[in-house]
Amino acid sequence: MSRGIDNCNPGNIRHSRICYQGEVQPSRDSSFKQFRSMAWGYRAMFILLDTYRQKYGLKSIREMISRYAPPSENNTEAYIAAVCDMTGMGADELLDTRSRRDMIPLVSAMSRVENGTAARYDEVEEGFQLTGWATS
Repeated sequence: MSRGIDNCNPGNIRHSRICYQGEVQPSRDSSFKQFRSMAWGYRAMFILLDTYRQKYGLKSIREMISRYAPPSENNTEAYIAAVCDMTGMGADELLDTRSRRDMIPLVSAMSRVENGTAARYDEVEEGFQLTGWATS
């Protein structure tokens, strides 16, 4: 089992000052956050990506993943290419971070890159519902 799955943290979100709903504290993992369920872990991904748009003006897969998985730690271009291939979206296509249509495929694809296994749609969908955003 991958570390992200084991931690119910499908995005492998690192420890930070930010505390997400559903986060297990203290985490038993020295580097990564842990969540009560996969749905809470997916919710954290949705919230984080929405924060990227609101706080930093990042609006595309390329912009978001370049921050999320920087070249100093990842093969960012391969990550972007894999997500675009899985979603059918263009790297520079503008995303609505509060749109189910845009974000469920994006977060599912990112989870697959992070963990090497397909995301369960029901868990991703539940994570989106936990955001409390409109269901468009």
